[in-house]
Amino acid sequence: MAEPKKIAFLVHAEGIEQVELTDPWQQVEKAGAQPRLLAPKLGTVQAFNHLTPADTFPVDVPFADAEPADYDGVVIPGGVANADLLRLDRDAVAFLKAHVAAGKPVASICHGPWLLVEADVVRGKMLTSFPSLATDIRNAGGQWDDLEVQVCTMNGWTLVTSRNPDDLPAFNRELLKAFGL
Repeated sequence: MAEPKKIAFLVHAEGIEQVELTDPWQQVEKAGAQPRLLAPKLGTVQAFNHLTPADTFPVDVPFADAEPADYDGVVIPGGVANADLLRLDRDAVAFLKAHVAAGKPVASICHGPWLLVEADVVRGKMLTSFPSLATDIRNAGGQWDDLEVQVCTMNGWTLVTSRNPDDLPAFNRELLKAFGL
């Protein structure tokens, strides 16, 4: 029997939009894959329901100890503070760059594409996000459109993006396809 696929969920210590973490996580688990929470350090991370603190989640692997080769896909949940802090984390940026360089799929929702911009991997890609990121994405060489879900296979790797929690059903459907689940 083959090992289950491992999917990395990249988050920072706080500000994660909880449903954008938990909903895809549950879908990945239901599909038989193993989700793993990656963050700057071991311990717990704080999720939010918009601006209200919600649940905490245990970190499986710190970014600095994570090997991109060990993961079959990456999910980047949103949350304004989460995404803003995440793009400043050199280890998170390096992990994502190596994952993309290996041609592996990425799914990012809401403000999550800020990490893609920082990693300089959106050039030539078509994507969507929370509307406030449109200019950042265009300035980084990506093509932004206001869509429920965007799947782009250009540049040798698959990127699945969505705008906000309302898009989670379409986002989850497409990320499962992209991850081969």
